[in-house]
Amino acid sequence: MEKKYVIIKDDNSISSPMSKKEAINKAKEYGKDEKSAYIVSEKEGKRIQKEGKFNKPEWK
Repeated sequence: MEKKYVIIKDDNSISSPMSKKEAINKAKEYGKDEKSAYIVSEKEGKRIQKEGKFNKPEWK
């Protein structure tokens, strides 16, 4: 079974599950529009959706 990924956008909306390649391409599209998007596993996406909490990564 192929692992699925979801994208979390700036407005905390979560996409439907997709392949890794599709997720990367979608994230690149959002990047071109100067929007942030984060790729997480489908399992993590379900946890985030259930808890309603996504901790955005901070780069130091």
